[in-house]
Amino acid sequence: MFMIRSVPMSSSAVLIVNPASGSFSEKRLMSAVGLLKEKFGEVSVLYTHKGGDAEVMARDAVRRSPDMILAVGGDGTFNEVVNGTAFTDVPVAFLPAGTTNVLARELGLPSDLHDATLKALNGRAEYVHLGRINGRYFVLMAGIGFDGETVRRVNQRLKRVSGKGAYLLSGLGCFLRYRPPRLGIVIDGKAYEGHGLIACNAGYYAGNFRVCPDAGLGSPCLHVSVMEGGRRSDLLRYVLGVVSGRHKGPACIEGRRIEVSGEAHVQIDGDYFGRTPAVITFHERALRLIVQ
Repeated sequence: MFMIRSVPMSSSAVLIVNPASGSFSEKRLMSAVGLLKEKFGEVSVLYTHKGGDAEVMARDAVRRSPDMILAVGGDGTFNEVVNGTAFTDVPVAFLPAGTTNVLARELGLPSDLHDATLKALNGRAEYVHLGRINGRYFVLMAGIGFDGETVRRVNQRLKRVSGKGAYLLSGLGCFLRYRPPRLGIVIDGKAYEGHGLIACNAGYYAGNFRVCPDAGLGSPCLHVSVMEGGRRSDLLRYVLGVVSGRHKGPACIEGRRIEVSGEAHVQIDGDYFGRTPAVITFHERALRLIVQ
């Protein structure tokens, strides 16, 4: 049974909503807003219209010092909100309405917006760690190589219709054409050679998959999985290992600073980010997140 804590009526909440998210429902949103209005004196609902809006809105909201900022959307929307709220004291909550909602799995959140709102109202604010790549924070992971290429090639129109199916189709197409590039990788000063990597800040990856089982938002470092071989058979073995849950490795390497040279595409938190070279760093207690 859920209980909503009493909040003074002088308090305020800001709801940042991406209506283009894969599982968004206006009806469920209004139900969530109703819950918030019962406990906050002022509830502002802001709708995004294009990429980058959520970050700007979150940054502006922080200046007003609300008691809570809630992000309604997918992992990409939350990534934007994080980049507008990192290293501030404003509590941030995630209300999943996206395609895969990996962070919801990480936090044990229900998929229903109404229930997730109740969880947020009954949760506690806890400082968690973030990763950062070339100046941008990420919550879940940064992927360089095959998954970066896969996300880059996702058909956005198909994604709105089929959700996860668009990623699967893109992944299959990439596998048939992809030639893993050779990358120079330095993790905390130690050199490696590989053809791709996933730097995990959270335990879950691309849904229910787990690349580095020991990774988590409270872990004192990033956990990095490096794809060593550059042949198609190596790529197939790596992908099947992740999908099957029997991914062995190499063993995930713990690190706080990862430097990557070479030519490859990058994704962070499920959205395309750009190309290497890249510098990935670890940042402690960077986000005040509502958890259970």
